[in-house]
Amino acid sequence: MSLDRFMNQAISSWMSAEGPDSDIILSSRIRLARNIKQYKFPTLFTNEEAQSIIRVMNERLTDSSLTKLKKLELLLMDELQPLQKRVLMEKHLISPHLAENSSHGACILSENEELSIMINEEDHIRIQCLFPGFQLSEALDMANKVDDWIEEKADYAYDENVGFLTSCPTNVGTGLRASVMVHLPGLILTQQMNRIIPAINQLGLVVRGIYGEGSEALGNIFQVSNQITLGKSEKDIVEDLKSVVGQLISQERSAREALAKTSNIQLEDRVFRSYGILSNCRIIESKEAARCLSDVRLGIDMNYIKNISKNILNELMILTQPGFLQQYAGGPLRPYERDIRRASLIRERMKMENEETGG
Repeated sequence: MSLDRFMNQAISSWMSAEGPDSDIILSSRIRLARNIKQYKFPTLFTNEEAQSIIRVMNERLTDSSLTKLKKLELLLMDELQPLQKRVLMEKHLISPHLAENSSHGACILSENEELSIMINEEDHIRIQCLFPGFQLSEALDMANKVDDWIEEKADYAYDENVGFLTSCPTNVGTGLRASVMVHLPGLILTQQMNRIIPAINQLGLVVRGIYGEGSEALGNIFQVSNQITLGKSEKDIVEDLKSVVGQLISQERSAREALAKTSNIQLEDRVFRSYGILSNCRIIESKEAARCLSDVRLGIDMNYIKNISKNILNELMILTQPGFLQQYAGGPLRPYERDIRRASLIRERMKMENEETGG
């Protein structure tokens, strides 16, 4: 396994699998924040402490007790180019924080990219497990196994009264962030999201953009996650999120059914116009590309389009991000040049999909 493999393959192998409710839920993620007791938190630790934490984690790579993970690889952030870190961020393998403040950072990745362990990010250790579709409980089970695996060699900072101690008070307790990536074009087109988001917030959850806090909801894709980590068990946090997301799934399917009944020809026209733009464009900005990809994915899910895999949304939403475009170009590109290359890449991918399926 090499860095090139993580750089050049846009869609992680776990993304290719068909998960439950994958017409709406693109992925499920569990993230656990942990700190090692004998070291200062990353906001205050020394370079020597940071390197010691990396060494502790690197020792775990030689331990084969967690056989399900197969191959693991350690990447040191200070050895990566800015473009390489951006690509890893666009694939959701590292956080923007680790990419931008990474002089002491590292990341351990599994071969299938289902597991990412960020080291010396906002906390000493952040365990992230990503599963396709609606599989929060399965992701939590794996994250807990990885957590136990690490704790065999590390004494966590823990308080009997409050739980795990973290750099940010909002993570104290379980240290758990559970989230799902949802595709909600039906609720957007029926103008229901402005009503739904405040209702979700009142339940202690938060709705964010595709790359988390501060990011946009490109292509009608949102992250829904818990805000409360203290006073609830990990299982209760996940069950609460599953309950709310289950209602979101039901509402999105109802919205799609309503659109098919009341605006079927208009919706079909929108889908195929977007399909035509993606298949023939010579220049396209990221927001327009995301909107068109969302329309085409909706068309696939509603059976208007039959010759394209639904994974194309996952793949092209990543492939067309600035980091990946420049990675394939072999160097920096100006915004206008990225728009041209984005259009070319989408056309080629759409043509390839048609040839493979005989469309």
